[in-house]
Amino acid sequence: MDDQTRIEIEAAAFRRLRQHLMDDRPDVQNIDLMNLAGFCRNCLARWYQEAANERGIEMTKDEGREAYYGIPYDDWKAQNQSEASPEKQAAFEKAFAENVLKKG
Repeated sequence: MDDQTRIEIEAAAFRRLRQHLMDDRPDVQNIDLMNLAGFCRNCLARWYQEAANERGIEMTKDEGREAYYGIPYDDWKAQNQSEASPEKQAAFEKAFAENVLKKG
């Protein structure tokens, strides 16, 4: 497989993951994704932003989130996010430290 084809297939897989998380399963909470898998929609938005910045495209955290979510993040939260239990919040603190903070 040539590099261009590989890149196009990887991009298609990313778009399908985004569709699954945003359209097919918006009920799955970010905190549950982070606690189980060590990443969530916000991580994907951050990785999108970081990839843009690495290529010289200025993009803020909020702009990266809006590019990923398709709407302002606060609007998405209001539509889809529920309050997390204290147990989920404690697990999140651990998952965030292990998967985000230690990786920079």
